[in-house]
Amino acid sequence: MKRRLFWTFCAVIGLGTVLLFWGISRLAWQTEEAMSFIDSNHQQTLRHYAAQAEALYLSGDEQALARWMQTLQQQEGTWAAVVRANVEPLGGTQLSQRFQQGFGLGRDLSWKIHLYFEENPIMDIPFTDDSVRFLIQLPQRMRPGTYWYSSRVLLQLVLPLILLLLVCALLYRHLMQPLRRLEQATRQFSEGHYDVRVRALLGSRKDELASLAETFDAMAERTGQLILSQRQRLADMSHELRTPLTRIDMAVSLAEQEAGTSPALLERIRTDCGGMRQLVEDALTLAWLENESPRLRDESLDLTDLLDSIIEDARFEYPEHHIEMRLPTAARLANSSHRALGQAIENVVRNALAYTPKGGCVRVVLESSVTRYTLVISDQGPGVPDQWLTQIFEPFFRIPGQIQDDPHGYGLGLALAMRQINAAGGSMLALNLPEGGLAVEIQLPKT
Repeated sequence: MKRRLFWTFCAVIGLGTVLLFWGISRLAWQTEEAMSFIDSNHQQTLRHYAAQAEALYLSGDEQALARWMQTLQQQEGTWAAVVRANVEPLGGTQLSQRFQQGFGLGRDLSWKIHLYFEENPIMDIPFTDDSVRFLIQLPQRMRPGTYWYSSRVLLQLVLPLILLLLVCALLYRHLMQPLRRLEQATRQFSEGHYDVRVRALLGSRKDELASLAETFDAMAERTGQLILSQRQRLADMSHELRTPLTRIDMAVSLAEQEAGTSPALLERIRTDCGGMRQLVEDALTLAWLENESPRLRDESLDLTDLLDSIIEDARFEYPEHHIEMRLPTAARLANSSHRALGQAIENVVRNALAYTPKGGCVRVVLESSVTRYTLVISDQGPGVPDQWLTQIFEPFFRIPGQIQDDPHGYGLGLALAMRQINAAGGSMLALNLPEGGLAVEIQLPKT
């Protein structure tokens, strides 16, 4: 059935509302009925008053009866009287037996008292001979329905509100249960679990949310296949690129052993092959970091030792540069990755050395705070225009106007370094120094 969820809501809300109003009306009527009769104790009190009045009346002491009636009216704060019930028919009419049996000047004690009338009714209690009656306006303290107005508020406002909130809660649960499963599946899919599915978790539901789950499953299956095939193609490309590069390296080595080959040309070929190999390795690593978003935080290391090793290699490779270091004696770092941090910091240091003129200085400063380490690597190069300080961490980014055959790399070093730092739980940013040059700041949590 189409729009099953819509018709379910119509049935629950529409039919439920009708039943709710009918039930409240019925319950209110029954409550009013139950609260509209004089309490049995009060009825007994009124009959006792009538019996006392009858005894005084039969004794013939009119003054005693008058004094007692005056005292009773003051005591109850109401009106009362003893009267003869003389009904004289006129025009030759006669009183029927039914009228005579049911005749009264006021209401019988067993009658219903209408709670919505403000004035209390007059109650009629006949004496033994039915010719004299005791009349009394119902005292306020004996009026039934003391809690009627609060009961009306409870029945007409509080109870419907509670029931409607309960219905809303049930409908919300009916809606949110599959949506939460869809949210969990979406989160798992974004974390790399491409085999996650939702429809089987919804059981026998056949509404619009079940259709949404089926659509999600179809999308997840298709997207997962594309990602897996992309990974496979990337691995195949890596294999295919490494193979010819290896053959070129072997050919260059053989050519170097033969006479008559230009050493400069061979060195250029070897350098280009090395650059291609490095490009392939960096591109594969970058693709892995971006696609998988791994958390590389399963090792502990000493950051000072790692920096010492990197700087030592850099000094050997760039003997014409000066490298100044300010490092603590030890810098223990937990929940990190030796390999990822090493490659990232080495990329930043090499980038700083590459853009610093010969004879210039690269500074490496490591400072410690309570919760983190701050590593600043600054150079004496030309710096970067402020509008490009964030874009330099994008893959293959080139500053406009920069020549395409940049000898310093292919634009992957800083991009790869930032993603490795992020995977290790840190952060990286670049800023221009007032005296010139670029500084790269790396923040690493201690735990």
